[in-house]
Amino acid sequence: MNHLKDQSVLILGLGISGLAMARWCVRAGAKVSVADTRAQPPQLGVLREQCPEVAFLHGAFDRELMDRCGWHLIARSPGLAPAALSGVREWAEEHGVPLWGELDLFAAALGELGQRAEWAYRPKVLAITGTNGKTTVTALTGLLLERCGVPVAVAGNIGPALLDVLSQALDAEATANEQDLAEAAQLAQEAATTAEAETVTVPSSETANEPVQGRLVHEAPATDVEVDATDDEAADEAGSVDAEEEGAAPLLVPPPVEPPQPPHLPAVWVLELSSFQLDATAGGPWDAVPTTATVLNISEDHLDWHGSLDAYAQAKAAVFGQQALMLVNRNDPHTLAFVPPMVTVKISGRNRQQPARPWASFGLDEPVRAGDWGLETVNGMTWLVRALAVDETRKKGRNQDDEEDLYFQRLMPADALRIRGRHNAANALAALALATSTGAQLAPMLHGLREYRGEPHRVESVALIEGVEYFNDSKGTNVGATLAAIQGLGAERHLVLILGGDGKGQDFSPLAPALAQHARAVFLIGRDAPAIRASVHAALSDAGVPLDDAASLVDAVQLAAGAALSGDAVLLSPACSSLDQFDNYPHRGRVFVQAVADIAHEHGVDMEGTL
Repeated sequence: MNHLKDQSVLILGLGISGLAMARWCVRAGAKVSVADTRAQPPQLGVLREQCPEVAFLHGAFDRELMDRCGWHLIARSPGLAPAALSGVREWAEEHGVPLWGELDLFAAALGELGQRAEWAYRPKVLAITGTNGKTTVTALTGLLLERCGVPVAVAGNIGPALLDVLSQALDAEATANEQDLAEAAQLAQEAATTAEAETVTVPSSETANEPVQGRLVHEAPATDVEVDATDDEAADEAGSVDAEEEGAAPLLVPPPVEPPQPPHLPAVWVLELSSFQLDATAGGPWDAVPTTATVLNISEDHLDWHGSLDAYAQAKAAVFGQQALMLVNRNDPHTLAFVPPMVTVKISGRNRQQPARPWASFGLDEPVRAGDWGLETVNGMTWLVRALAVDETRKKGRNQDDEEDLYFQRLMPADALRIRGRHNAANALAALALATSTGAQLAPMLHGLREYRGEPHRVESVALIEGVEYFNDSKGTNVGATLAAIQGLGAERHLVLILGGDGKGQDFSPLAPALAQHARAVFLIGRDAPAIRASVHAALSDAGVPLDDAASLVDAVQLAAGAALSGDAVLLSPACSSLDQFDNYPHRGRVFVQAVADIAHEHGVDMEGTL
């Protein structure tokens, strides 16, 4: 990348994203230093092995570090809280040095690739964020586009790091181009060899005046000779071809053709983005990159990092950039607040009201605008639908309301989804809206949607034992995620819940009414079990729902299995981080699944064949 070549770049933080940024900047020819407050960050060994030319700086992110070199660019890792970077931000503003995040590096790279004639690379970028559902919607959107045959890259918070994916894509494109050039050269050589072998050389001897046709007759067996045309006939044939070509010449010069996109690079990028990544993008190159973006929902999460719900929501809103089609959840007041205001524009001499920028919505109710997505219930069956405008050539009757200008395109029954719960119906609608915004065909997507089974540890159905279904939602690390799982699954059955872990200072009271309505019993684990009990005890006591503590997750699974009745579901959706008892949420999920497997074994049930 020419914009980074020979530039002095300082990268703050050596985590997974910091390492990816270092690799990218080295690849681009920058002079790179990486700073971390930890003397031995986890990725230091990998950095020294893969990028030995990079200088590692240990110490505080203070003015001494900033004044150490004439930095041209500072790139911050997404895990660094704003408060820890206040001095860095002030220094960067004073010295006119850009302070970017990894999204800005990605955006700047796309911008340069789009401007360079040999690449002319202008992919569509779908950006996805939200408190819950990001990974499911990102993975599903990528799958739907793949089913349409669209070259797609899925990256970001879902993993792997997007700069690593871009590097791999560029390497693959370069390798493919080299192979294409080698094959073309080989074909040209073969063609030249063949042409040389078939060329007739006219000798300079006394036979030079002998007719060529005569020499061919002498040199070849008589049975192999066949003269197709005389010289006059050949001339007539050539004249007719020239006439055809002259007559076929276009009367008008066609418009210039857009350069083809690099065939081995993704035509669409589908990015899962966290609030940490987005917080680092304010005013940077990212603003011009996303073509369609969504905030799926917003509830309390990471408030210890952002400071307030408003700051958290503001960070999420950066996903839209300055020009993306905005996709919002119309059932979530926080995301609905992002809808752009109406402005007055003059069209055909008339003032008309229209949004300041294009937007669409999805939700679990019927759509009210053309281009929106939602649910419609007909004769007891709920359908995923898209609202389309009635053909403008059909005139409305005198008593016809504006609402009748829409008709609902029924896509598939909600019950046909393999991912369970109404919240997953919303995820499916969001993925369809994102994928179709690229211009890809809808029909192949619906086949892919029917086949999608979801992501591990996200309301994942793992077993059906004695009529009780077990769901692993270990990724439910905040109140909003658990609330969505309870409401999604509880509409169909009673639930036995397992909650608890590291609560991260959340308010658990929003869980109380949902638990009182849908739970048969609740079991608590982990460090913040007392905080959850204090928030929900009164509501559960009034509803007659038992609330008990368990010594461990394994004990909680055993207790839940004993409390559940046939037709119920046991749901691990902790509403908490796992780090008080486990390595991470996948570790917690695996422990849950193994505990369920033990119960299945006790009942003589093969888990593989239960679903």
